[in-house]
Amino acid sequence: MAINRQNAMYNYRQGEINSAEFSDEFNKLCIPFEDSLNEEQIDVFHKILDCVSETAAAEMRTTYKVGFKDGATMMQEIQD
Repeated sequence: MAINRQNAMYNYRQGEINSAEFSDEFNKLCIPFEDSLNEEQIDVFHKILDCVSETAAAEMRTTYKVGFKDGATMMQEIQD
């Protein structure tokens, strides 16, 4: 039950978090590379980028949960 509450809190707050923009380095590498691909390769490349994005999002959710638990533990220690 606590995990579902943490997921709900994370997903609710996620909309309030400003998205990071791609770095200049990413744009310098990615845009010319993508322009050099044919249509089929572009589809595969986008699927790869989606996988990377999904992995990063999963890591952020996990990190959020761990940080939340650590914060709650610290608050409890202060109260004791």
